[in-house]
Amino acid sequence: MSSETSGNFKDTLLARLNTLHQYEAAAVRKAISGLGTDEAALIEVLATKSNNEIKLIKEEYKKSFGKNLEDDISGDTSGDFKRLLISLVQGNRDESAPTSLANAATDAQALYKAGEGKIGTDESKFNEILATRSFPQLALIYDEYKKISKKTLVQAIDSEFSGWVKDGLIAVVKAAVSRPEYFAERLYLSMKGAGTDDRTLIRVVVSRVEVDIVEIKEAFQKKYGKSLAKFIDEDTSGDYKKLLIKLVGQ
Repeated sequence: MSSETSGNFKDTLLARLNTLHQYEAAAVRKAISGLGTDEAALIEVLATKSNNEIKLIKEEYKKSFGKNLEDDISGDTSGDFKRLLISLVQGNRDESAPTSLANAATDAQALYKAGEGKIGTDESKFNEILATRSFPQLALIYDEYKKISKKTLVQAIDSEFSGWVKDGLIAVVKAAVSRPEYFAERLYLSMKGAGTDDRTLIRVVVSRVEVDIVEIKEAFQKKYGKSLAKFIDEDTSGDYKKLLIKLVGQ
């Protein structure tokens, strides 16, 4: 196959030959190997996963590359961003407990006091809550935060943080509120404006096609007023375009 195809078409075909966790482990490896780091890819893959999904990616990473994912991330990133990624890769979300409105209100208050409610920002409190609460619980925290602040939690993070840690924290919150909407936004940004971020486009389509692509398409249509297939049709070409549209469906 490799000798008969090329470019983005070949990359998409080869990606489909892997299981989801093989592909995502390879995507993470690609993001941290070689010169530079693809921080956006690390965020997209790691900030949106449940404990079990993280566990499967780590196991596949070790199996495929003979290395510990946590060690590789630690060696390739730094500062608050590194601390966030390490917390996410540890897969310590409290997913067994039922959601609690009272706990959500307490955490929302703690986040407010750690950010907007003080001079400076207590990054560790944001890291602790956003990396250890279940996604349904984080969605409740998001709702409770709106009751005590004029800003949403996303807006508060945007004003309190900078750089890749800001993007990572925002991704966690957006994924908790609506994972399909988060990925719809990732797809839109990959095709918006001049040029196409094909690596992101391929990664999101391949990783979500058998998970929640139907919901992502609905979110995309609602948010951007145009179908995902139409966007792909206008932004790509040739066999690559045909394959992507076949994967996402009309």
